[in-house]
Amino acid sequence: MIYQALYRAYRPQAFGEMSGQQAIKQTLQNTLLHQKTTHAYLFSGPRGTGKTSAAKIFAKALNCENGPAAEPCNKCETCKSITEGSNTDVTEFDAASNSRVEEIRDIIERVHVAPSNARFKVYIIDEVHMLSNSAFNALLKTLEEPPAHVVFILATTEPHKLPLTIISRCQRFDFKPITAPEIIERMEKVIGDIGVTAETGALRAIAQAATGGMRDALSMLDQAVSFSGDELTTSDALLVTGAIGEEIFYQLAQSIQAKDAGSALSLLHELIAEGKDVGRLAEDMITFFRDMLLLGTAPELTDLLELISDGDKFQELAQEFHSDELYRYIDILSKTQQEMRFSNHGKVYIESALLKMIHSGEQRQVSTSAVDPEMAQKLAVLEQTVRQLQQQLATGAVQQAAEPQAPAKRAASTASRSAKVPTGKIVEVLKAATKSDIQVIREQWAGMMQSMQRSHAALLEETEPVAASEKAFVLKFKYEIHCLMASENATLQAGLSDALLRLTGKGYEVVYVAEESWLEVRADFIRKSGLASQKSKENPQQFEEEQPTSAFMEEASIEDADPLVTEAEKMFGKDFITIEE
Repeated sequence: MIYQALYRAYRPQAFGEMSGQQAIKQTLQNTLLHQKTTHAYLFSGPRGTGKTSAAKIFAKALNCENGPAAEPCNKCETCKSITEGSNTDVTEFDAASNSRVEEIRDIIERVHVAPSNARFKVYIIDEVHMLSNSAFNALLKTLEEPPAHVVFILATTEPHKLPLTIISRCQRFDFKPITAPEIIERMEKVIGDIGVTAETGALRAIAQAATGGMRDALSMLDQAVSFSGDELTTSDALLVTGAIGEEIFYQLAQSIQAKDAGSALSLLHELIAEGKDVGRLAEDMITFFRDMLLLGTAPELTDLLELISDGDKFQELAQEFHSDELYRYIDILSKTQQEMRFSNHGKVYIESALLKMIHSGEQRQVSTSAVDPEMAQKLAVLEQTVRQLQQQLATGAVQQAAEPQAPAKRAASTASRSAKVPTGKIVEVLKAATKSDIQVIREQWAGMMQSMQRSHAALLEETEPVAASEKAFVLKFKYEIHCLMASENATLQAGLSDALLRLTGKGYEVVYVAEESWLEVRADFIRKSGLASQKSKENPQQFEEEQPTSAFMEEASIEDADPLVTEAEKMFGKDFITIEE
């Protein structure tokens, strides 16, 4: 007798023998019991999940001489003939090899003929998505209104390729991948019938490799039994399926945790030398780290483990990995798996992924001596600027910039308003003003103007820094309209602050004031503080050392002096100028 493959010999012949798909089985059985069967069904789902088997079982239960019943008897002549494929009223049609419209027309012509020896004529069209558009169109009307004695069952693995007009005329059932415990349970029954003993790890490896398909699982079991004989071991199953054992994964995880690239790459090369597929290797590694993540976050859910069988052994190892690391490993392997699909250098990709996993968690300690002094200074300045901005935000000093407006409209609205004089800020600057601060700003002013945008530099052309403290300085505008435009231009303010920060190393706050307002505020400050009388009475040198505001008074006296003398002092310096009456 010719040997029959296990997936054919143990094909389900009743709904009770099917693994999984509980909701689908119950729905179909209820329609049979209550005689509410419809004219068209669509069975969709991954390969090897029982679509065609369910269609034949449904055809037998519908035409059984003792039915319609929830289960076919498999003893009457009708059930036997359908099982053997000799019943002329149950036609199994392969659309993959008969996709033309001519084959569909043959079916349509025979549809109206009454069944010869059964209750219903059942047409099972497998891989229906392979039909041509013309074949679908020819089938459409018949599928919508077939004779009362006809039932269509369409099976496909790619339902998205079917026209919506076909799907809408069918009662759809989506078959789900069969779970690993259900596959193992079925394989245990099979090996019991054929007189073979198998280790639990071997069946788990086969179920994992089947990825939810019972036909694939039974095919691999058939191959593994042929290889090992009467006793199926885990190592034999791993060798046949191309999967990797838990011990290898345990060693690989230890190498990654220890940042031992040499050991990890050696294990990888050994697996590749044994003929392991790199794509399958990446997939198994994703599943392994998923199990590790499950053990680390929910150790009680051992039933959900897919690749790891000995949860106790891996429990301690899982605690050594942080969940963020495991997420990162899964992400790296997932991206690598996608990239490998479009390349012939899968080995290079998997090696790179392994090295990324090893080096991704390393914390490189950089010594302070190796840090560039200039970079350290810039970092310190940046931190100081951030602190100042945070302080200004906390006190409400920084206001959100107004929304951009059209230049003409903004100019018109600006001209109709007058600039608000920030008297309080100017007084605070004057109280802490020093000569050295104003000199620093004036020395860098020309370079700052060159580094700014032309439009901004043009707006600041008729300006002059007149007083400065350590944190802020007063910028005097010759015309009030320019002062108002600059105070409302957030981009100009940011560019000015950045330019001064680069040139002086300090983050200054700029106070904008028109010349007329500046003279009034300055005179009022001098009058209220009594600096003029105090300066005339005290020693000027001692006053300059003890009173920082003397720098401001000196600037004020320069502005009141002869303009020719002032210009000469600006050009040649005070030390080279002698005034003779």
